[in-house]
Amino acid sequence: MSDAQSRTNITVGLGFVERVMLTTLTTVPCCILLFINVTMLFTLRSKLVFRETSRYILLYNLLFADTVQMTVSQLLYILSICRIILTYPVCGVLVMFANLTNEISPLTLVVMSLERYVAVCYPLRHATIITIRNTGVAITVVWAFCTLNVFIRVVLLLDFPFEDLESLQMSHFCNTLIMFLVPISDHYDKAYTCFLFISAGVAVISSYIGVIVAARSASTDKASAHKARNTLLLHLVQLGLSLLSTMHNPLLIAVSKIVTKTMLVRIQNIFYVFIFILPRCLSALIYGLRDQTIRPVLLYYLCCRLKVSVIPAKTDSS
Repeated sequence: MSDAQSRTNITVGLGFVERVMLTTLTTVPCCILLFINVTMLFTLRSKLVFRETSRYILLYNLLFADTVQMTVSQLLYILSICRIILTYPVCGVLVMFANLTNEISPLTLVVMSLERYVAVCYPLRHATIITIRNTGVAITVVWAFCTLNVFIRVVLLLDFPFEDLESLQMSHFCNTLIMFLVPISDHYDKAYTCFLFISAGVAVISSYIGVIVAARSASTDKASAHKARNTLLLHLVQLGLSLLSTMHNPLLIAVSKIVTKTMLVRIQNIFYVFIFILPRCLSALIYGLRDQTIRPVLLYYLCCRLKVSVIPAKTDSS
């Protein structure tokens, strides 16, 4: 799917000073958000309650994929800024790895939504259904499915006559669109993206509706159902932001018809920050601030352990 790497000639038409300014305005927020994500990952491994609770394990998987995706995206961005041209094999590895982690997020959100649905609608069976073992199996299935998709993309690339090229050195900056060397790769990408987000959207929306229906039941914990409903709504927003990133290229194509090339490059940088970088840190901010168990520990590490001790709070069910 199209992601943060889908940019070409990102520095065309810009002077040195403006390139430095744009690089600073994109790299600094990325580094700050990477620090928050890495701190959140460390937080989720620092306490036994986080390592032995299914929803925290799923959150760790989501944050890990988002952090790797953000890192690869920023690496490709810097390569473009520095005007470094890669070879097809190196670019292919980076793009496929970025695609793999980019697709982990929506599928993990689906699993997290189903976990909340079970917690509210089947509270008595939650402990037997949502176990550490079953959570590990679900995460393994998610990674296996996304890895299979990457493998299919690699197989499709084998139809391209690389032997006819004078050199494996690319003539453009590395990005996702450049790696669509055969038409079938583009068709497969669009079909897979539609299938993935329609399926994920149906799953999250169905879980949301199920929780709303369960909340009206007299036997359901109203507070728990309300928190779960809000969490599922946030999952839906996260899924929508992921879908927005897949519309990056069509948006740029539409904008390119009405603005100059220099203005288009500036808009690309704005899109990069608000469509790709900020959403990748949304999970850490949402759970880090909302969850009463994570919040004190996260703030403790974000403040470089300035506090002497952290008083553990009760586990939040949101």
